[in-house]
Amino acid sequence: MKKNTITLLLLLIVILNLTAKEYKLLSPNGNLCFYLQDERPNGELAYEIKYKDQPVILLSSMGISGWENKLELEKIKDTTNDEVWKQVYGERAEVRDHYNQKTFIVKKTGRGDKLNIEVRAYNEGIAFRYVNAGNGYQTIKSENTTFVTPPETYCWFAPFAQSRYTYLPIRDWPGESERPLTMKLKNGLYTCLAEAEMVNYCRTKFVVNKGEENIIRCKMYENIEDIAPFATPWRVIMVAEKPAELLANNDIILNLNAPNKIKDTSWIKPGKIFRITRLTTEAAKKCIDFAAERSIEYVHFDAGWYGSETSRDSDPRKSDVDPARCDVNDLNIPEVTAYAKTKGIGVWLYVNQRALDMYLDEILPLYQSWGIAGIKFGFVHVGNVKWTYWLHEAVKKCAAHNLMVDIHDEYRPTGFSRTYPNLLTQEGICGNEEFPDGNTTTTLPFTRFICGAGDATICYFHRRELKEKLPLNARSLESTACHQLALSIIEYSPLQFIYWYDSPEDVYGVPEIAFFDQLPTVWDDTKVLNGEIGENISIARKKDGVWFVGCITNNDARKQTLALDFLDPAKKYEMTLYTDGGEKVKTRTHVAVETKQVNTKTQIKLDMLPRGGVAMIIKEK
Repeated sequence: MKKNTITLLLLLIVILNLTAKEYKLLSPNGNLCFYLQDERPNGELAYEIKYKDQPVILLSSMGISGWENKLELEKIKDTTNDEVWKQVYGERAEVRDHYNQKTFIVKKTGRGDKLNIEVRAYNEGIAFRYVNAGNGYQTIKSENTTFVTPPETYCWFAPFAQSRYTYLPIRDWPGESERPLTMKLKNGLYTCLAEAEMVNYCRTKFVVNKGEENIIRCKMYENIEDIAPFATPWRVIMVAEKPAELLANNDIILNLNAPNKIKDTSWIKPGKIFRITRLTTEAAKKCIDFAAERSIEYVHFDAGWYGSETSRDSDPRKSDVDPARCDVNDLNIPEVTAYAKTKGIGVWLYVNQRALDMYLDEILPLYQSWGIAGIKFGFVHVGNVKWTYWLHEAVKKCAAHNLMVDIHDEYRPTGFSRTYPNLLTQEGICGNEEFPDGNTTTTLPFTRFICGAGDATICYFHRRELKEKLPLNARSLESTACHQLALSIIEYSPLQFIYWYDSPEDVYGVPEIAFFDQLPTVWDDTKVLNGEIGENISIARKKDGVWFVGCITNNDARKQTLALDFLDPAKKYEMTLYTDGGEKVKTRTHVAVETKQVNTKTQIKLDMLPRGGVAMIIKEK
């Protein structure tokens, strides 16, 4: 392109921007600024975002189908909010919801209805959505929202919810990107595009069109037909100076959802859970005994307990074990549940969406009468409006029968657990049962876990060399034992599966399993101590005055120093430290366990193996 042509284009952009009127919205601390441009030549709306005067999102489009142009700003409403709400459970006991908001009321030539654009500025990020409170029906075919990133922005790209991540520039993507989408800007800032309160709408992913660069577009799963009134999900742009701050600030997703609607939440009890791998009454009772011995709150019957899940004839109203899963068909769920109750253990049942769709209204009161604690939804449909609405309505129905929920497969959270906290967790993640490498497990906290809890299934004795007692030099490239210990802290899930591939007989002979006996699954406080995406992360979480700390590295060995300055300086503590000890530790897992006296000035030197980790329990003396 010739120099004079470039000059003319730049001049044209300047002229067009001079004709626009700009409105500014600041975050409470003044660091983040959202700018809305009005009165553009074609009646379009555009926005940009800056952090401490550094560009985050360059001038980008706003609007939905039917509201792309010929728009006129009629009125602006200003509000502010600063409150602290208590969670039923979470990564911290209390959450601050602090933001400034502008509602831009827009009208369009030739139309009588109006569109509200609600924009909130938090210290953690900017969020906006499109709202039509009128009665006129509308079909939404597309969303005009774009996110124009500064040049040389890179992202961690995942095409679907359970995939691994690839580090890519914002150009020529190989398909759609899942949300949230974490990015690194050339100026050193980190940002994350997310979606909140996607309850009665279709899923929106992100795309970069062929031939375009640094322009991220919203791609709706399908049209929204004849909807009124409506509010689109929130589009969220989080901004941070360090990757750890993105994860530390993930409460913004919960804040963008409606408050808890369950009046009595006393029956909602997070905890650890153990999968029953042999589907017989006798095996189930042995697992219940094991759970009671090891302070595990729940046992779980996975696919196959009511027949083949691929068959429409399989009936979740009765036990009828799939012969492909077990050679004995004597499972009695009510009997097992009654036995579990005598041991203080709850029972969860897996039911896939096909059976849920056919029998939901029958099985919910039935399971409640049996004393079932919760249901794990399997093979759910995600993306379109019909099944998104169905899924969230099913969670509401479960709440009416005191049943907790774990949603599996491609479902990713957008904060609905705040409104219906009986939805404890969900998959939508490349979990440990898929044997991700260290590069993946050190990427997930800064990507997938920004949007909420992830049921990633801790797999402790899963490795072949442990069960077959192979020598250390014959080990596979899977994560170490301490990597899995640390993941149970790092990968937040109120319902935490442990020993995923194991039976009670596998869990013996190593002292470090006492760590899992003490492990909580929800927390009073959480601190993301440090981390780099795809390299390492350290997290400290506190419950009832006890700190649990997890540190992991990627596929590379790593030495680092961890400061314990998050501890109370007025107190002294005793730490139990779990490290990968190598051949000098003569147990199957080669985990070294030692105790140390520590305080807020202590610095722990970590020497982690490739795909390794360190775990700690720190108690007041």
